[in-house]
Amino acid sequence: MGGTDRRAVIGEFLGTLLLVLLAVGAAVLAGEAIGPVGIALAFGFVLLALAYALGPISGCHVNPAVTLGFLLARRIDGRTAVSYWIAQVLGGIAGAALVLVLAKQVPGLETHGKLGTNGWGDRSEVHINAGGAFLTEVVLTFLLVYVVLAVTHRLAAVGFDGLPIGIALAVVHLVGIPLTGTSVNPARSLGPALFAGGDALSQLWLFLLAPLVGGALAAGIHLLTHPQPNLPVAEALATDARV
Repeated sequence: MGGTDRRAVIGEFLGTLLLVLLAVGAAVLAGEAIGPVGIALAFGFVLLALAYALGPISGCHVNPAVTLGFLLARRIDGRTAVSYWIAQVLGGIAGAALVLVLAKQVPGLETHGKLGTNGWGDRSEVHINAGGAFLTEVVLTFLLVYVVLAVTHRLAAVGFDGLPIGIALAVVHLVGIPLTGTSVNPARSLGPALFAGGDALSQLWLFLLAPLVGGALAAGIHLLTHPQPNLPVAEALATDARV
């Protein structure tokens, strides 16, 4: 992995796998029982747990949009970002594969075109159009990535970083589930869509692009509100791994 810590890359793979398996899995396997609030809490609590488990190892990005935010905010280098993106994509696909395996054990559970995927139009609970879905994902991802960047900033209070991050992910799901199913994470959207197929795959482009736009915007605003000198990469990673 070059200059990137192998443990960190493994952490990003494992974290993204578990996020998809447990949180998307909750939506697929228990969505009718727990409802949108339960699904939102599942995403928030899983990320909260992962933040404390993997934060000291990789910073617990588990999301390509978060990694892009860190890259543009000059908190990691390009080699680390690429390594994280590869790990996150593979982790998202592996997690979705496990969700599919579990779903196949439930008699009558429909997975084609579904499997916890995101969408607009007829695939949205409120039938939001593509423009509205794009704006929703940009805004919600902006909030998530901005919170992550802010609370892992070197001047933030140490020890409680995971709590606001988990809360932020739960909140964006409470808002976004009726609109798009909530992506805010290209790896989370890619894995399920690959196995669901159909319209989930044809609409995937939006849920890859919009979160990255939101993450880039968050990085730009973060640099304005939380300026910091350029740090050596090793020091920056140590700073950001306090989640």
